[in-house]
Amino acid sequence: MELLIHHLAEIATPLGTTPRRGSELREVRRTQGGEVLCRDGRILFVGTAEERRHRFGELPGVTRLDGTGKTLVPGFVDCHTHLPWAGSREHELAARLAGKSYQEIAAAGGGILSTVAATRAASEEELASNVAARLGRMLAHGTTTAEAKSGYGLSLEAELKQLRALRRGAADHVVDVISTLMAAHEIPAERRGSNAERERFIDEICHQITPAVAAEELATFCDVFCEEGVFTLEESRRVLQAGLDHGMVARLHADEFVDSGAASLAAELGAASADHLVAVSEAGIEAMAAADVMGVMLPGVSFFLRKDGYAPARRLIEGGVALALATDCNPGSSHTESLPFIVWLGVFKLGLTVEECLTAITLNPACCLGLGEEIGTVEEGKRADLVLLDAPNLFNFAYHFGVNPVAAVVKDGEVVVGS
Repeated sequence: MELLIHHLAEIATPLGTTPRRGSELREVRRTQGGEVLCRDGRILFVGTAEERRHRFGELPGVTRLDGTGKTLVPGFVDCHTHLPWAGSREHELAARLAGKSYQEIAAAGGGILSTVAATRAASEEELASNVAARLGRMLAHGTTTAEAKSGYGLSLEAELKQLRALRRGAADHVVDVISTLMAAHEIPAERRGSNAERERFIDEICHQITPAVAAEELATFCDVFCEEGVFTLEESRRVLQAGLDHGMVARLHADEFVDSGAASLAAELGAASADHLVAVSEAGIEAMAAADVMGVMLPGVSFFLRKDGYAPARRLIEGGVALALATDCNPGSSHTESLPFIVWLGVFKLGLTVEECLTAITLNPACCLGLGEEIGTVEEGKRADLVLLDAPNLFNFAYHFGVNPVAAVVKDGEVVVGS
């Protein structure tokens, strides 16, 4: 199959197959006009109409996508989400508006454990349906590849159910999904009676849940919420080492509320990323940069929790850390499937440039997921995952905020949103 995207106002893309850091984050090639020819799911040509005609002729009968007045960018990659859950927690918003903190809401019976109860009660079919619906909203906002975590099961049976539902819900969807085991998301209610019960749960994660997930090949990554009041540094090391021993790649929820040393642990273990990082230390930044650990910014969390503090994006960039942006789509602290919304927070709250934001939702998260050779840029040979923005240039993407800027989405060379 062939698809010609033509009459474009602009093509904007980072370049390459490796993570961009420092000033490289701003290196986006912006081509006025131009065309992109896709064949058999790959980008065959990027250039001017004259160049295309010289190389490929007039292409009579080829499927065409009119890009008049619009900007073409790579398909968005959301590298941190929590998709397979049941229930809803909008009632917590009222408590938050009344001044309650995330921790206070959790202590009163809300928080992660509220979603755990609903998810445990749901069938695999219901969870799979929820995953597919969320993927549909992500696709409508330009996401063509996403990572998704478990972590609302917190038991062998329920974690397996979540990951099976994730695989089932994604199986017939055009968005590619990379899965993560996150049994170490919280201590379940039934394991909170004593230190011995807590220890038994960590043993269950390491010696039962992780091997079972690996046996079914249900997860590429393993993750842990390394944070004060959740999992300690040593507990996190044990959980992630178990994942590494079973062939999974480590990732961390790191230093969200306090500096727990999790960023340095990510570096020690060679993790793919450390995520959140609102309270990261200078030592953590240095360790991440030295070990090539991606820093994943989740500004939707600070926004949704009504917090003044955001991750120190400029400090991380100056320290040499490669950055990505993600939604952290989840029911309690960032209930959104929209990466464009995260871009607006990146610009207006994190102080990133529009070019830095584009790289942070395309090439860098693709590299974080091990897919930099395949996706993340508009270049010949890459998979034809593309987003057509209803914007005359890249800067209009951030300038016109609060609307869905996506005019069309191309996945593997086929138009799957818009026309």
